[in-house]
Amino acid sequence: MTAAAGDADKRTASRTAAAVPARPSVPRAPGVKTATVTALRRPSSSERTALPLLWRPLASYYLLLGSTALLVAFGLVMVWSSSYVEVTSQGSKVSFAIVEKQALWVAIGLPALLIASRLPAKVFRALAYPALFGAIVLLLAVLVPGLGVSVNGAQRWLDFGGPFTIQPSEFAKLGLLLWGADLLARKHQHRTFDSYRHILIPLAPATLFVLVLIEKEHDLGTSMVIITIVLALLWFAGAPGRLFGILVTTVTLGVTLLAISEPYRMQRLLNFGHPFKDLQNSGWQGGQGIYALGSGGWWGVGLGGSREKWGYLPEAHSDFIFAIIGEELGLVGTMGVLLLFAVLAYAGIRVAQRSRDTFSRLAAAAVVAWLMVQALVNIGAVIGLLPITGIPLPLISAGGSSLILTMFALGMLMSLARHEPGAAVALAARGPNLLRRSLRRAASALHLSNTGR
Repeated sequence: MTAAAGDADKRTASRTAAAVPARPSVPRAPGVKTATVTALRRPSSSERTALPLLWRPLASYYLLLGSTALLVAFGLVMVWSSSYVEVTSQGSKVSFAIVEKQALWVAIGLPALLIASRLPAKVFRALAYPALFGAIVLLLAVLVPGLGVSVNGAQRWLDFGGPFTIQPSEFAKLGLLLWGADLLARKHQHRTFDSYRHILIPLAPATLFVLVLIEKEHDLGTSMVIITIVLALLWFAGAPGRLFGILVTTVTLGVTLLAISEPYRMQRLLNFGHPFKDLQNSGWQGGQGIYALGSGGWWGVGLGGSREKWGYLPEAHSDFIFAIIGEELGLVGTMGVLLLFAVLAYAGIRVAQRSRDTFSRLAAAAVVAWLMVQALVNIGAVIGLLPITGIPLPLISAGGSSLILTMFALGMLMSLARHEPGAAVALAARGPNLLRRSLRRAASALHLSNTGR
């Protein structure tokens, strides 16, 4: 190698290092462990050679966009397949009533996702307090006689007429996530993250208040997801291990007490591992879900060919849609769903690792924890490994509030991915090039048109 070539390589390396700045470290107070998320590192040459696409600046953004789009589209197909029998049996003239409603929610959620993906992090921080306050107001409104709507014995919904029925507990997930991430980021910024009191107040009292309101609605599944969000925020913020252990132990005891305090919950706990012991009563839904998965085999009975949806499996298009996926598309179909969620989780963790400010890191990690735990709890209940809690499978199960809020949260995650190191530079460079290519194509088409005349 010549001296001139060596100097050129050094100049190229220095320009590359300047284009990808490292994430600044988070201020750490005495006695508080370092944040769990690892710092951004430069990929080795072997990693760049093995998986070159993953080391492009916008890889996280496109992974999130692709997996979200596939899950939403697949969810629409499965909602139609799992619901048309129920709709037809109720006397509807068409078999698309439920999937049409789901498509309406997708039409509302898609602009929310696109708008959120273009907003900067400071806008999400500005929404933190209004989002939490609005969620609490909605949770209180559900408890007001005449406003809240009861379904299957649980009063969890507000009915605004027509298809517009919302579940306020879904808004509580996002509101508490934004507010908690902003709160802990401010504590790090002002170096007040130095004692248990500063870590827990006011986060713990606010979370407890929200959980009490949700428990009034008999929604233990959503309470577990909200607890997961808060624990993820504390863990990735760098809460001491001893405090985290105390919180996990306290949460475990509290959830256990809530589970055994209600007879129907206690019955689910006793039967979730052996639904066939009481198949005609409390074990019916779990048993029929296992029948559906077992009859699917490797390749399934074919899309639309499920037998369990013919009045045997309750909530086939919502809480137990994973069982219909297993029956109609087999093990291959269920593994495909798991793979898409794994891609979503990988991309979200990657965004958290590469974020350069505390709020973005905490928000990204909490969104991943929210969606992955909710998916695992839903799938675990269907396959018989966890008690049935009645929470939907994200992006796939029928339900408007869950779908719209999930899509907004993923849009926020995409926005954070667009602000990764190097991503902003790539987007700025791509814009003029795209405009130049478009103008060149338009000029070429005009020239061909004039030549043809």
